[in-house]
Amino acid sequence: MANSFGHLFRITTWGESHGGGVGVVVDGCPPLLELSEADIQPDLDRRRPGQSKIVTPRKETDTVQILSGIFEGKTLGTPISMWVKNEDARPEAYSEMATKFRPSHADYTYVAKYGHRNWQGGGRTSARETVGRVAAGAIAKKLLRERCGVEVLAYVKQVQRITAQVNPETVKASEIEANIVRCPDSTTAGRMMRLIDKMRRGGDSVGGIIEGVARGVPGGWGEPVFDRLEADLAKAMLSLPASKGFDVGSGFNGILMTGRGHNDPFRMKAGKVVTTTNYSGGIQGGISNGQTIYFRVAFKPVATVMHEQDTVDVDLKNTTLKGRGRHDPCVLPRAVPMVEAMTALVLIDHALRHKAQCGQ
Repeated sequence: MANSFGHLFRITTWGESHGGGVGVVVDGCPPLLELSEADIQPDLDRRRPGQSKIVTPRKETDTVQILSGIFEGKTLGTPISMWVKNEDARPEAYSEMATKFRPSHADYTYVAKYGHRNWQGGGRTSARETVGRVAAGAIAKKLLRERCGVEVLAYVKQVQRITAQVNPETVKASEIEANIVRCPDSTTAGRMMRLIDKMRRGGDSVGGIIEGVARGVPGGWGEPVFDRLEADLAKAMLSLPASKGFDVGSGFNGILMTGRGHNDPFRMKAGKVVTTTNYSGGIQGGISNGQTIYFRVAFKPVATVMHEQDTVDVDLKNTTLKGRGRHDPCVLPRAVPMVEAMTALVLIDHALRHKAQCGQ
């Protein structure tokens, strides 16, 4: 299994949903960064279950502990290992899933590949694996903020057909965190919350779109061919549980425009090259151009619903299965810090690669 991500700033996550805990090893973090658990915990608190009525009621404090790589409050340049204990695992809620494949989950595909699976909450396929990503992403975000002047944000843009109006150039973290759905458009957020709660009460689920933003990225980060910046961002986002689509800048809407209308004209402003529009989403030719990077990630409705559905058992016989356990009716509010984390991990890796190759 591929459990590692990144090149110079590389992470490896470990642990299962209902095992002893989950965690991450970060290799390649530069030395002398002031770092403690207090820098990590806020993002884990935003990701944790049980934080509101529209997410899973599983009760986890997700308290992080740094085990290595820090001395006298600063990074050593050696591997940083972090772990979070699982405190509210209830594997008995999944006993029926031991012999039946949950529709649209990874149960059948894991057996098809490995011949064996952890059926307790999905094991490694559970979104609980992302605890390690978010913890590592918090370090990446701090490096980007303090050493590169880069700000990374994400927010809920759309829930099913309810779409928010948000300006990626001006949106603030305080606006995103002002409500439990993490949509900075307060009026639209209320409609989103009511829809998600309706789905929860009906034992169903709903999906939507998260928009990610990176401001302050200088021109020159990225690669021109296989490791294009948008390609690495796409891989990062599509590696998240429940993600099903990615587009950057104008994205799929760009096909409605002409080349003349879609081009971003260059101008000089205060001694810098800028563009008067940003349909490229801050990336051209796989390399950042100095403008704000923005993109969208589509997340499907949660696969576990509290209704009986057709499925197949481990003996390959037709049967039915009704969802049980504790699940999100919509992944979006808790996926916001996950999108931020993966964005930061891609950007810090490319920042280090650019410095190694070009000395900047």
